[in-house]
Amino acid sequence: MLDKTAIILCSGGIDSVVTAYYTKRVLGYKRLKIVFFDYGQRSLINEEFFSKLCGKNIGADFIKIRLNWLSEISNSLINKNKKVKKISKKNLKDTKKESEKYYVPCRNLLFLSYALALAESIYIKEKKDCDIFVGFKCEGEESYPDTTNEFVRRLNNLSEKGCSGNFKIIAPLIKKDKEDIIILGKKLGVDFRKTFSCYISDKKKKHCGKCLACALRKSGFYWAGKKDPTDYLEN
Repeated sequence: MLDKTAIILCSGGIDSVVTAYYTKRVLGYKRLKIVFFDYGQRSLINEEFFSKLCGKNIGADFIKIRLNWLSEISNSLINKNKKVKKISKKNLKDTKKESEKYYVPCRNLLFLSYALALAESIYIKEKKDCDIFVGFKCEGEESYPDTTNEFVRRLNNLSEKGCSGNFKIIAPLIKKDKEDIIILGKKLGVDFRKTFSCYISDKKKKHCGKCLACALRKSGFYWAGKKDPTDYLEN
């Protein structure tokens, strides 16, 4: 395993950054590549900054892949400059309807297809296998269709059939809730001030404090019993 390259999809958020630290410090991968996607998201500047920072902190190469056309077909609040309703803790009991407003069509399928292409290119050039890591977490019954165990399993089946080389997509946090991931991140030495979760803020290093991602971040720290170090524009 340790002779493989780890390709880590990273947005700079808590889940993907903890996944990156876990891949290095627990699983022991030595060759690491952080892959970041520009798909016209509103928080692009912050996501890219914190993804690069994560790569620097774990000694990983940084690769940026541009998918700007995705923003043209997406009606998600992540891509469109529309007003965002503030989400409170009590609204988190049922987030299915709110989650739909942030869904980007086939985003993770596209991301993982590109990651597999990168893995295959490394195999062709170097004859070395890769594992691909994603920060999917437990969303219960409200999971996006492209973040489930079944989704990962089926993509791995496709990889076996359609790719040369031995590649595996791994979601090590997929059974964990946000608070569990925060507790794990603390144990791994993650500085959560150096992560960025907000879906919409383009203010440098500042979370909006209103969107669904910010509400889930706040709730995660609350239930983990940890102080939230995040700089929110609106508490």
